[in-house]
Amino acid sequence: MRQFFLLTTLFCLSVWGYAQNSTPSLKVDRIANAKPRNVVFILSDDHRFDFMGFTGKVPWLQTPGMDKLAKEGAYFPNAFVTTSLCSPSRASILTGQFSHTHTVVDNSAPAPKSLIFFPQYLQKAGYQTSFFGKWHMGEDSSNPRPGFDHWESFRGQGVYYNPTLNINGREKSYGDSTYITDLLTEHAIDWLKKRNKEKPFFLYLSHKAVHSEFEPAKRHLGKYEHEKITLPASFYTSAQPVKGKSNPYGLRDYKSTANQVEDSSDYPQGFLKERAQKADSFQEPARQEDYYGEARMPDWQKMQRESWHGVDYMYHGAMDFATFFKRYCETLLGVDESIESVMDYLKQEGLDESTLVIYMGDNGFAFGEHGLIDKRQFYEESVKVPFLVRCPDILKGGQTINSMVQNIDVAPTILEVAGIKKPEQMQGISIVPLLKGEDVTWRDRIFYEYYWEYAFPQTPTMHGVRTDRYKYIHYHGIWDTNELYDLKNDPHEMHNLISSAQHQDTIKAMLGEMYDWLESTGGMQIPLKRTMYPHLDHRNKGDY
Repeated sequence: MRQFFLLTTLFCLSVWGYAQNSTPSLKVDRIANAKPRNVVFILSDDHRFDFMGFTGKVPWLQTPGMDKLAKEGAYFPNAFVTTSLCSPSRASILTGQFSHTHTVVDNSAPAPKSLIFFPQYLQKAGYQTSFFGKWHMGEDSSNPRPGFDHWESFRGQGVYYNPTLNINGREKSYGDSTYITDLLTEHAIDWLKKRNKEKPFFLYLSHKAVHSEFEPAKRHLGKYEHEKITLPASFYTSAQPVKGKSNPYGLRDYKSTANQVEDSSDYPQGFLKERAQKADSFQEPARQEDYYGEARMPDWQKMQRESWHGVDYMYHGAMDFATFFKRYCETLLGVDESIESVMDYLKQEGLDESTLVIYMGDNGFAFGEHGLIDKRQFYEESVKVPFLVRCPDILKGGQTINSMVQNIDVAPTILEVAGIKKPEQMQGISIVPLLKGEDVTWRDRIFYEYYWEYAFPQTPTMHGVRTDRYKYIHYHGIWDTNELYDLKNDPHEMHNLISSAQHQDTIKAMLGEMYDWLESTGGMQIPLKRTMYPHLDHRNKGDY
């Protein structure tokens, strides 16, 4: 593996430099005797990999549209993003490149003019293309982007109710409690109805849902109000001492909280009272290494627990955890209905057998794992996404494909289905051979990167490597511990093995692979971007 990365270093560096400094030639190389197919790509926001009815993760969550898509197509339980954040992930989907290559490293980073989005190749190959929904990549603008004949979008994150859409360069506002998920779906299907039926089509339906703060459609609000939630196994792993914190165990105001939720099923009986007693009697450990404890949870994780992205001060106390969880699930129902509507239309038109349909999330989302919410981290619930594929002409339904796929694979996959060879600057791999059941050599590990953001300083810069067995996480710029997890024996990532004597060879090998990957793809420099907005952290609110 290391030898492979070293052999390809010079080639990939030249490709990276070329992409940064100039616009690659928009040349379409056709695949001989290929039959171009129609493509529908549906993207949701912040949908974690296991919140679908058929997975059983949330027993009362109903997603018949996703369930049917999985039953009639292929389900990839090991689908990952290369960066768990909206803009970088969306740029990776559109370019087939890692974040450090396309340089859209955060939610405010502008997209270089040198980037080519895969729909531009489809356009040149004769496809009619359309985009509906959240773009959120680069500048905070709703203006049309390259690659799309028809364009409907909104600024930044947009709103759930009464949105303003930029439709092919002209803004139109909607009222009367118009719900964004329904509106985008309606417009997407209307475009399909009016398309030129003599040409193949590509539809990109990009939902705002289920991004926080969650607002379900009115028909779904309160549907799960009385359901019970189950806290994840790692919910309390970050409730440990942190040197220098006035409240060393991380939970806010134990005594008042205990009076409110002591009888709740969300907490073990007596837990909060016990924590309050420990906080009152806490003494500094004699040795620095004792702060990490036997499980060696990093300090940044413990500190983030009491922040905008932590369970003890989530969104600065705007919502309690149980309500937060249920509103997310209710908001997801609109996305599921959108999938059903699109599939129903394709079936009515006789297109459902020959159209490639892909559904995925732009990144995952934590619901209390390690005491955290949101994404950004390299933990499983943050980096894994739902990934469903259906096209009866290509693949047999009801498959579970366990190969590790990533968001950078979407572009080369869609291009191959359209009869177009993968452009040389794309770093992903087409998954078509996997869909066809062909015996191919596939990646045995994935790589991850996230770069510290000024607006959300709670999460540090990190890189990582994941195999079927181990995950290694390497932090940059902080005084803390790195992490190694044995995913086979510790699927919830609760026992950090970074100091384990028997795992030191594994750690060194994975660290070497991480650097080989970065060197071979031009990732040894962190792309800095201008930022001009204040901290959202409660300690620095208003500071630039």
